[in-house]
Order: sequence, then structure tokens, then C-alpha cells
Amino acid sequence: MLVSVAALLSSLVAAVTGSPDRDAMLVVLEPGAACTEAATLSAAGATLAVPEMRLWRLGPDVDPSVLDDLERRGLVHLASPVRENVGTLSGSVIPDPLSADEWWRVAIGVDGLEPPGPGVPITIVDSGLDVFHPEFAGRPNTETLNPQEPQPLGGEHGTMVGSVVAAPANGQGVVGIYPEAVLRSWDAARGQGTKLDTFEIVQGIIEAARRGPGVINLSLGGSDRDPVVEQAVMQAVRGGSLVVAASGNDGEIGSPLGYPAVLPHVLTVAATDRTDQVASFSSRSPYVDLAAPGDDILVASALNNGWQSASGTSFSAPLVSGAAAWVWTVRPDLDATQVFEVLRRSARDIGKPGKDYASGYGLLNVRSALAYPAPIRDPLEPNDDLGLVDPSSPDAVGVPALTTRSRTSTSIRARYDLVEDPRDVYRVWVPKGRTLVAKTGGADVDLSLWRAGTLSVKSATGRLAHSATRGTTETLRYANTAGGRYLYLDVNPRRGTLTGAYTLTVRLR
Repeated sequence: MLVSVAALLSSLVAAVTGSPDRDAMLVVLEPGAACTEAATLSAAGATLAVPEMRLWRLGPDVDPSVLDDLERRGLVHLASPVRENVGTLSGSVIPDPLSADEWWRVAIGVDGLEPPGPGVPITIVDSGLDVFHPEFAGRPNTETLNPQEPQPLGGEHGTMVGSVVAAPANGQGVVGIYPEAVLRSWDAARGQGTKLDTFEIVQGIIEAARRGPGVINLSLGGSDRDPVVEQAVMQAVRGGSLVVAASGNDGEIGSPLGYPAVLPHVLTVAATDRTDQVASFSSRSPYVDLAAPGDDILVASALNNGWQSASGTSFSAPLVSGAAAWVWTVRPDLDATQVFEVLRRSARDIGKPGKDYASGYGLLNVRSALAYPAPIRDPLEPNDDLGLVDPSSPDAVGVPALTTRSRTSTSIRARYDLVEDPRDVYRVWVPKGRTLVAKTGGADVDLSLWRAGTLSVKSATGRLAHSATRGTTETLRYANTAGGRYLYLDVNPRRGTLTGAYTLTVRLR
């Protein structure tokens, strides 16, 4: 009989919220200050953590007046305290690990399927991996991206998550969903491995993204929206990675929103039990995309070099991450946006018919995902607002312009989703004296055109033109009497339309 984990954290097993460490700050500079202030910050003892984000860490040895001066001069885009949480975890050894009851295999449709060899990588940003555990000692295709925390506490949660993804078929313990996966681990823990903080989480996400497209598993979360973590996630999405997150374990206390699970473009996973019902602890919200087994899951334990049973959405997410890498490896013609959609749409509907707050589109079904027709790609994501697209914005993630001085007309197909991708903003070049003509077809969307420098499509000012008619076609025209300039075209689904695909054509007249 499996023995369940005796104690889990009140939210997820590893969380990013808690009392802020007031002696440490994460600071994102405005674009123009990235070079001019580097020497000053370095001399003050600050550390450039993520150059792509202009992100600095100001530790306890940095005089607070340094940040005060930067803010006074308007050079700080974001300033956020490092957040952390302390938690405990305990469990028991399974007497005979070879008799493991991995009931989830039948539930998600992998029983009888042969997983592929090494392919698309999976990075777990967690509390570290016990590379000396019998499941991972000598395992090929296992890479630690930074030093992993020491025993006995370090690596407990990360080892559990890693075993669900990629424990090998080595004749002992458990077998992960993708046994030969390329598994990478970033240890985001602090101290003895019982804390995660935003600084380490951001570094882990960015390091995974730097290595090219892959799956990033985030079995962590908290109730505070952290703009620095959000920006790191958007950078990873722009780089072609698929970000998977646990929905949270607060279903029995009202399901308060948890981050990064509720962020757009994040594949959010709920937990089910042996009866294919959503577990009572699994957080419900409109941001849940699909569900996977997460109750009474056999995992590797770093505390005792053994195995134990654990419950939580922390263990549902890695099943989806492993499935995503499996499908992506077998179907290399897909990109991350297509894998995202394939996993949702191929899920087996459970509970109430259709998408719901508890299970999203349904229960993960790997067999169906392998055969599900490829949806159209959703290029140029994330482009949900002007800040992500405008290269002069501190939030810009490198989305290229749709049209330029040399490419003045184009056509593109794209998708939208009310929750995950609520609108699309495109940067377009309009010469002086020419008229921009933008047309959409295939979905009921509205079109708006915004001037450069507008902070958001939700702004009260900055809109130059608007076209909103009912039906599946829309046309916007704008005569530019000013000098040649980049403007921002907003494709916004009409209220009441949840998801769809459209074609956008842009030309000059």
C-alpha cells in the first residue's frame, strides 16, 4: 500500500509568495538606461542577472539610495522585492518500488505506447534534482543547468517532479511518462532547498529559453502577480518554448488566482484522481487548459533514496510537460503554439460537457494528441498589447514588424483565445501620403490602429482609426498625412467570441 506525502505546502509544494526580503530587490531598467547606468550599478555591488531583460539584482550590500536615485530620474521600469516561501515536506519509503502502481498510464492513454528516444528538451525550474538517486544516477541526457541543492532537503520537490517526467526504465522504482527525455534541471531553491525566490525562478526560465525551443515546467506558483517573472515567461514564449504550469492546490479554499498559472500563453494543468474526476484540492479557474493525474502519484524521493506517493498539481504539470515533449519530438513540424493547442484540443472531455473551470478541455490523452490534426500556427506571439511589440517599450520581447519599409504588404493567418491569447497587436509601416488598408476574414473581429508611444490598447487616447462591424470580415483604412512611421494594428475578437482563427491582409494604397 502506498503511503501518501504527509504534508504539502498550503498552496503548491514550492511557492514563490511570502514575506518579501526587503534587503533584496529585482530592478528592470528602462531601455535607455541599460548602458548608461551599468557602471554605476556594478560599482554599487548590484548584479546584472538577465541582460535580455535589463534585470539587476540589488542585494543587501547595495545602498538604498542607488535605487532611489534611479527612480527619481525615471530610469526604472520595474522594481520588485525578491519573494520567497518556506515549506516542509515529508513522506515514507515504499517497501517494494518494483510493484509501483502507476495508474495514470491508462488514464492518459500511454499504456501500450512506445515513447520516442531523446528529442525536445524539458527543463524543470524547481528545487533541484537529486542526481545520485537510483532513478537519475548515470541516467543519460540529464543536465543540471546550475549547482543543485545539497541533501537532505535540497532537491526533494524537484526530484519528485523530475521522476514523473523522465524516470528511466531501469528495472527499479518508477518509469516517467517520457523515460528517455532530455531532462534539464534549474535549481531555483535557496538555503537548504526549502525556499524558492523570484530571482532564481527568472534566471531558470531565461536559461532554459536561451538554449532554444523546448518545454519549461513550472510546478510552482503563488498569489502575487510578479511582473519580472511574467516578463521572463513572455521572453521564453517569444523564443519558441512551451511553458507549462501547475494550476495550484487551493481548490478547497476558494481557488484564489495563482501565478504564473493564470498568465496568458501558459499551459495550465489541473489534477485528477483515479476515477478521472478533478481532485478536490485542484484549483479551479477559467485559466485551466487541461487536467492530468495528480492524486496518489508514485514519485522518487530525495529524502531517503526511495519512492513515495504524492498528491498535487505539481505532479500533474510534469505529466503534461512530458507529453508535450513526446508529441513535439514525434511531430517536429509543429511549433510551440501548435503543441499547446493540440494537447488542449485532443484532451478527453470529463465532467461538464465542453471547456470548464475544473478540467479545462479535459483529461490529457497522449494517444489522441499524437494523431490530432495540426492547427494553424500562431506566429508573432506574444503580441497581446503594444508594450510587447513596440521595440522602444521596456516590456518588448522582440516581436518583428509585420510590414516594413521594404515589405509594405503581407498576409498572415493567426489564432486568438479569450483567455490565453485575447488579442493580437501588429507593428506596421505606413509611409507619408499613403493609405493603409487592413482586412480580416474568417472570424468576427474588430480592427483598431494606434500611434506609436501609446502604452496600451486599453488607453483612452492614441487610437487613430477603428472598424467594428458584425460578421467574419472587417476592413480598416487609414490615410497617413504625417511622416512615414510605424503604427500598431490591433485585432480584437468581438465580445462573446471565445476562440477562433483569422486571416489578416495588410497593403498600401
